[in-house]
Amino acid sequence: MSEQQNKHPTRARSAREFSRTETPIVPRNSIAGRALIAVIAIMTFLASLTTGAVVLVRAAAVGWQADVTREVTVQVRPVNGRDVEADVNAAVGIVRGAAGIADVRVYTREESMRLLEPWLGQGLVIDDLPLPRFIVVRIAAGAQPDFGQLRRSLSEMVPSASLDDHRGWADRMRTMAGTAVFGGLVVLALVIVATGLSVAFATRGAMAANRSIIEVLHFIGARNRFIAGRFQRHFLRLGLQGGLIGAGAAILLFLVAQGLSMWFAGGAAEGQLFGHFSLGLVGYAAVAVQVLLVAAVTAATSRYTVNRTLDTVE
Repeated sequence: MSEQQNKHPTRARSAREFSRTETPIVPRNSIAGRALIAVIAIMTFLASLTTGAVVLVRAAAVGWQADVTREVTVQVRPVNGRDVEADVNAAVGIVRGAAGIADVRVYTREESMRLLEPWLGQGLVIDDLPLPRFIVVRIAAGAQPDFGQLRRSLSEMVPSASLDDHRGWADRMRTMAGTAVFGGLVVLALVIVATGLSVAFATRGAMAANRSIIEVLHFIGARNRFIAGRFQRHFLRLGLQGGLIGAGAAILLFLVAQGLSMWFAGGAAEGQLFGHFSLGLVGYAAVAVQVLLVAAVTAATSRYTVNRTLDTVE
């Protein structure tokens, strides 16, 4: 027992009795409390949207990279004095003989023309144009073909052929995914800072509104730790309520977007940029962690603000 409690046993006993009562220091259903819940809910909603967007972009980028790195393309250009069909067959033979190749598919002239329709439109007569022929090469799972040797073999046997291994696209996708993750972390950090500032101001306002109660607690021997703990519990409850509301609204929005994407796509995921907007287990777990993080930041900021204010007053 401290020296202060020895001198004032009545005060210490009164503080212990007060701690066992159910009357809170800060009113639970005050207007300021409801306003703080709304602010925390909005912050958590924005943070959850950011996290969901990062998860979707990263998953899509990983899927794109997997598709791109599993295929390479050989382009055979028509050259005067050479038979393009013979060059295509020669290129196919060279590619099939390389190690690590699972499948080779030659695009017909009609299929090559359809590839140009999004840019040139339909109904155009382009029979006289020297359209290149494309050969899509599927790489075997786990294989790493020697693209340098394959490129040299093609240039020696078929001068009009060129090999594109899509590494440039894969690098751009990795850069895009990294940028999205970094941007999401920056937004989350800003949301946490804004939440902390809001809680700090709300805590100071609550202390000012309940100044007489705090003075009585000090008079009967209550320590700063006891008062700070009461504020911490109060704002932890507010943080959890606001976080659950904001995260629940974000999850509901993603579920609606997922349902709409499936409905418009007719139940198929092919051709969609972000699949079915499904966050998956990782995305929902990240949103749940955000709720706990926001609540922890709210409680910790409140406790720090109360201790700092009481130390300044004393």
